[in-house]
Amino acid sequence: MSLIKSISGIRGTIGGKPSENLTPLDAVKFAAAYGTWLKNENTKQKLKVVIGRDARLSGSMIQQLVMNTLVGLGIDVIDLGLSTTPTVEIAVPLEKADGGIILTASHNPKQWNALKLLNKKGEFLSGAEGVKILNYAEKEDFVFSDVDDLGVITIIGDYIDRHIEEVLKLKLVDTEIVKKARFKVVVDAVNSTGGIAIPALLKRMGVEVVELYCEPNGHFPHNPEPLKEHLGDICKLVVKEHADLGVVVDPDVDRLALIDEKGEMFGEEYTLVACADYVLGKTPGDTVSNLSSSRALRDLTNRHGNTYRASAVGEVNVVELMKESNAMIGGEGNGGIIYPESHYGRDSLVGVALFLTYLAEKKMTVSEIKKSYPMYYMSKNKIELTPELDVDAILENVKENHSSEEISTVDGVKIDFAENWVHLRKSNTEPIIRIYTEAKSQQEADALAQKMIDEIKAIVA
Repeated sequence: MSLIKSISGIRGTIGGKPSENLTPLDAVKFAAAYGTWLKNENTKQKLKVVIGRDARLSGSMIQQLVMNTLVGLGIDVIDLGLSTTPTVEIAVPLEKADGGIILTASHNPKQWNALKLLNKKGEFLSGAEGVKILNYAEKEDFVFSDVDDLGVITIIGDYIDRHIEEVLKLKLVDTEIVKKARFKVVVDAVNSTGGIAIPALLKRMGVEVVELYCEPNGHFPHNPEPLKEHLGDICKLVVKEHADLGVVVDPDVDRLALIDEKGEMFGEEYTLVACADYVLGKTPGDTVSNLSSSRALRDLTNRHGNTYRASAVGEVNVVELMKESNAMIGGEGNGGIIYPESHYGRDSLVGVALFLTYLAEKKMTVSEIKKSYPMYYMSKNKIELTPELDVDAILENVKENHSSEEISTVDGVKIDFAENWVHLRKSNTEPIIRIYTEAKSQQEADALAQKMIDEIKAIVA
């Protein structure tokens, strides 16, 4: 099927041939490369790495391979077991560890898994660090430890609870006001670890919870990417239960989508907009999102009298620009909330807690809150790649075709028209070109996307 090696880690489908898929040999090789990089970057005698996984069917197998590879390199391992991406991220500094690995393919279907790599701050590696690890893997330049120097595995089974405690400690999270609001919330956690974390958080905040697909068994009941076309069941259940809100997370719980009380999508782009509105209202500051995210965050930030900046796509790029600009909140338009008061990583638990506090304080319905924002509509499409296609040449062609417009080449090609925009880029996680458009009506956004798809087809014809 596919194996994708990138600076952010290794991602692939389970089974098949080594180097073409994510096989046990590949898992061991890349775990060894990461461990070797850590040892070469540190002078400490004994290193420690935190490891957690989502509920994918392959998760236990991959985790055992990865942990024991690190043990073989003389590295101690803290095993969080079933966990979330943001839980592992906060655990790394709390445990004074030297790094972390999250075993998750995020929103990809069940046949995929991945090793996502963290530094000692619990943040994703820089591009340069990722390149070094890929080089170690390519050369298989590993030296394993003698029997007396092997690492040990320590199991800590309650880190999701510790994560929830950290969220509830945040100054802008007001559990009491949420309890008084007596919210009823439906949760779709696509049968992964969000089914452990999100209901537990909500119950701590005094919310009545209706669970849908919250059994962490790895059998995804629908496509795990939290997009409108995959979420019909929760939209119906919110209405049936007369709930105030629906909460949807992806398998590793770093993307948050909301459903309003009418069973309509709040819009994954607007998760960050709403949380930013609340945060900036209390603590003025700048914001950051990526080039594929909605203009609504820019408009809202300006409304609060602050500055918005756009980064290249990818969490590490957003975080880098957030630190550079000392942003108060940021993230990605895919429902990823990054709130530095907690940590520099996308965190759905933080997003849920901030949004519920905001909702309780505003004393408005979710649909009313949505109406208070500038309305934009996005169309998200993709074109499958084949090996013979020269993607860079395609993007260069598109750029030349629109040279009279405002163009950014920070990440792929983004063309800013007066009333709308289109962003074309190679995916970091799948063999596709992503085509994102945004306009002031869905029809216009869809039409612009189709126009770009037709343009690309004409280029490759």
